[in-house]
Amino acid sequence: MRVLYIDIDTLRPDHLGCYGYHRDTSPNIDRLASEGVRFDNCYVSDSPCLPSRAALYSGKCGIRNGAINHGGEAADYYLNPDDRAFRTLGDNYIQQLRKVGLYPVTVSPFGERHSSFWFYNGFREMYNTGKGGGESGEEIIPVALDWLDRRGDEDNWYLHVNIWDPHTPYRAPAEMGNPFEDVPPPAWMTDEIREATWNTYGPGCAQEPGGNYCHPETNSRWDRMTSAIDSMDAYKHWIDGYDCGIYYADQMVGQLLEKLEAKGILDDTMVIVSSDHGENQGELSVYGDHQTGDHITNRVPLIIRHPEGVGGRGRVDTGLHYQFDYAATVIEMLGGKAPGTWDGVSFWDAFREEREDGRDFLVVANCAWACQRSVRWDDYILIRTYHSGFKNYPDIMLFNLADDPHELNDLSEACPELVGQGLAKLDQWTTDEMRRSQRTVDPMWTVMREGGPLHARFTSPQFENYKERLRQTGREQFAAELDRRADRLTTWPH
Repeated sequence: MRVLYIDIDTLRPDHLGCYGYHRDTSPNIDRLASEGVRFDNCYVSDSPCLPSRAALYSGKCGIRNGAINHGGEAADYYLNPDDRAFRTLGDNYIQQLRKVGLYPVTVSPFGERHSSFWFYNGFREMYNTGKGGGESGEEIIPVALDWLDRRGDEDNWYLHVNIWDPHTPYRAPAEMGNPFEDVPPPAWMTDEIREATWNTYGPGCAQEPGGNYCHPETNSRWDRMTSAIDSMDAYKHWIDGYDCGIYYADQMVGQLLEKLEAKGILDDTMVIVSSDHGENQGELSVYGDHQTGDHITNRVPLIIRHPEGVGGRGRVDTGLHYQFDYAATVIEMLGGKAPGTWDGVSFWDAFREEREDGRDFLVVANCAWACQRSVRWDDYILIRTYHSGFKNYPDIMLFNLADDPHELNDLSEACPELVGQGLAKLDQWTTDEMRRSQRTVDPMWTVMREGGPLHARFTSPQFENYKERLRQTGREQFAAELDRRADRLTTWPH
C-alpha cells in the first residue's frame, strides 16, 4: 500500500468545512473526510511545533521523550548513554514504517527549522525546501509532485508532505484574492469578548497579536495581517488572513489528489491529513499563535481515507485519541506492532470494525510558550498553569467544552468536585509516565528552572522589553503583576 501523509502546519479543525465551519475553506479536505473517517477528538500530547512532532515520531509523550521546549535543555530528545551505540536507530515511527516494508520520504524543512535532526531518522529520501517554514505552498508542492512523477508508480511508499500556509505570517498569494470578503467571521467572537482580550496582557493578546509580542507593528509588513485587533473589522481582517492560508493549503491538497488520480494510484493510496497543532484566534486572549496547552492549540484534525473504504466512508469517530495513536494504528494495519516503549496505542481493531475505542482521558501540554498541562475527559478540560508565559492566567481553569468550546467561562470555582477529578487524573498520569521514564526529573521542571519556556522566560531580555511595552501602552499595573509572577517563580524550591 502507498501512504500519503499531508501535514498542514497550524491547522485547527473547526476552521474546516468537514468539522462544521461555515466558511468554504476546505473543499478537498472535505472530500477526503466524506470518503474516509474524521476524528473529532484527536489531540497532540505536546505542543507546539517541535514538541508535537517529537511526540509523534517517538510515539511518546514529552514527559518521557524529553523534547518539550523550543530551546534550552528540554528542546531535544533524551539521550540515554547506555543505549547510544555505534548505530542507534531507536524505535521511532519512521523506523517502524520501514520495518513493515514502506519506503519513507519527506518533503519538509522542519528538521532544519528547529535544529531537530532526529526528524530525519529513518527517511530514505529527504527534501528540505530550505526556508525554515517560511515556504508557501507553491514552493512545497512541486517538489512532492516531482517525486510522485518519478516514483509514485512504485508500491509501498510513505510520502510526508509538510504544508505551512496557515502559519503566521498569513501570506496567501495576493492574486488569490479574498474568497471570504463577504462571509462573516466566526459568530462566537463579539466586541465584548474582543474588548476583554484587549484590556489584558500577554503575548498574542489583542494589543500584541501573533508571536512578536514586543514589536507587533511588524505584522503590518503582511497585507493579510494587522498590528492590533482593535476593532471587529480588524478581527475579521485577521481571521480572513488565517482562513485564506487554510484555503490555499487546501488547494495544494487538491493538486496532490489530482496527481494521484492522474497516475491511477489514488485507489491504492491511503491519504491521511493532520497537523502539528491548532491555533488560538482569541481563545484565552491569544490571536494567531499556539501558546497554550489546551483544547484549541492541542486539538488537531485527523482524517484517514483508506483506499478500500476500511474504517468507513464519511464516518465520524468522537473518541479521545492522541495523535500518535494513529501512528500505532497504521503500523498494525500494515502488519507490524507498535513498540512496547511507546505511549501510542493502536485502535486498529475498532477502526476496521467501524466502532470507537477512545481513551478515558488525555493529558496535553505546552512548555514552549507557557508551562501548562491539561486533562481532557468527558466534556471537560482542566488547565493547570505552572508558568503563564507572561499571560494573565490563574493556576487552574476548568471549561465545559460541550457548552463552551472557545473556553470563555471558567468553572473552576463553581465546580470544585470536577477540579478534584481533573487534578487526580493529572497526578495519576504524571506518576505513571515518570515510572516509565528514563529520567528521574520531569522535563517541565527543567524548563521552569531555566526561567520558563523559551519564548517567555523571566530571565530573557524579552521580559524587560515586554514590561516596558506594557508601561508605554498604559498597562503599568500588568508590568507590576509580571514582576510578582517572576518573584513567585524564583522563590519556589528547585
